[in-house]
Amino acid sequence: MSSEALGRLAEDLVDHRFKGLPPDADGLTVAELAAQRRNLFTGGFTTPVLVLSAERLEHNLALMETYAARHGLTFAPHGKTSMAPQLFRRQIERGAWGITLAVPHQVRVARAFGVQRIFLANELVDAAALRWIAGEMAADPAFRFVCYVDSVRGVELMDAALRDASRPVDAAPGAARPVDVVVELAGGDGARTGVRTEAECAAVADAVAAVPTLRLVGVAGYEGEVPRADPERVRGWLRRLVALAGDFDKSGRFEGLDEIVVSAGGSAWFDAVADVFAEIPALSLPVLKLLRSGAYVSHDDGHYGEVTPFNRVPEEGALRPALRLWAQVVSRPSAEQAFANAGKRDAAYDLDMPVVQVVRRDGGELPATGITVTRVSDQHAWVRTEPGADLEVGDWLGMGLSHPCTSFDKWQLIPVVEADGTVADYVRTFF
Repeated sequence: MSSEALGRLAEDLVDHRFKGLPPDADGLTVAELAAQRRNLFTGGFTTPVLVLSAERLEHNLALMETYAARHGLTFAPHGKTSMAPQLFRRQIERGAWGITLAVPHQVRVARAFGVQRIFLANELVDAAALRWIAGEMAADPAFRFVCYVDSVRGVELMDAALRDASRPVDAAPGAARPVDVVVELAGGDGARTGVRTEAECAAVADAVAAVPTLRLVGVAGYEGEVPRADPERVRGWLRRLVALAGDFDKSGRFEGLDEIVVSAGGSAWFDAVADVFAEIPALSLPVLKLLRSGAYVSHDDGHYGEVTPFNRVPEEGALRPALRLWAQVVSRPSAEQAFANAGKRDAAYDLDMPVVQVVRRDGGELPATGITVTRVSDQHAWVRTEPGADLEVGDWLGMGLSHPCTSFDKWQLIPVVEADGTVADYVRTFF
C-alpha cells in the first residue's frame, strides 16, 4: 500500500468534521493530536464518541492471520466493514492477499491508498466504473482485480463497456488486459445474487469465453445466503461450489491460467469454508482458496458474537469485540427511565440495540446492572432502568454494539484507545 497516501491522513486537520474529538484540538493535525496521547475520559473528548480498543484490534488481526494460515486459506478480508485504509494496511501486513469490496466507490478508495489486489464481490455492470477499472489496469500492470459475473446479460454489458474503454495511445491492438471474473453460484432459491443452477453457470462461463475483454479465473459465492443455513446445508452448498470448479476445470475452461480461484466466506461460517476447501481435490492448476470474512476486524457484542464460528471451535481461539460507544446520560425523568445522547446517527441499530456494559462516574467504573437500551431515536438512546439501578445525569455509558458494518460508517475518525484510556491513534473511514 501507499505509505505516502496513508501518511497524508495524519496531516489532516482536526476540526468540526469529526465527532467526539476535543474542541480544543481544533487546528492540530491528527498526528499532533495522537502524539499528545490524551486520555479518553480526561482529555476533552465529547460524547458521544466511538472508540476502538487497541489491544482487541491487534488480537483479532493476529487471530485470523493464524487461522487462515493453519487452514491453508488465502485471506482477502471484506473491506466494506471498516472502509478504513489504515486497517486495510494492517490486514495486509498480517498476511492478507488483498481486500474484498462491494461497490465501485469502495474500489476507488482502496486504489487511492495503493491496494494492489482487489476482489469485488459483486457483478460490475456500471460502464463508467468499468472504464475506470480498465484505466487502472492499463496504468498499473501489477494491479490484480477480480469480480463476479452472474448472468449472460452482465457479461454482455461488461464486454460492451470494456470495448469502449480508453487505452493508452501507444498500446498495441488487443494489448489491454482482460478483467478477471469468477462465476458466482447462488446460495439457493431465495438467496441474494448469483447463478441458480450449474447449467446456467456453464452458460455464463461460455459467454465469458466468447469475449476478449473478460477472463474466467474461478468460481465464488457467499454461503451466508444459503436459505435456512445450518452446518449441513452450508457444507452442501460449499461442496456444490467446489464441484463446479472441478467441472469447469475438466472442461478446459481454466486453460492458460496460473491458478484457479475458489472463494467464499463471510463471518458466520468460515469454519465450514475451511473444512470443505480442505477437501478440494487436485485440479489441473493450483487453487487459490480465497476466504473473505470481514467483520472479524472489530467483531461485535451482538450478532457476530453469537454466530462466530469460534463458538463452535473454541479450541481455535476467540475474537474480542473491539468497538465501544461512549455516551452520556442527559436526562433521568423517572426512576424507570433515562436518556443518553447517542442515537441512530451514532450507533448500529439494524440488528440489535446497543448494550450498556459499564457506567463511568467520577473517574471510576460501576456495573451496568439493570440498565438496558430499549430503542434509539436520531440522537437519543432510550434507557430502561430496573429498581435499584445506579444511574445519574452526567454518567458516561460504555456500550457494546451489534453489526460493525453499520457502526464504522457513522464515524469519520475513530480514536484507538489503549486499556488505560490513552488514545494512541485515530482511524479514518471513507463511506
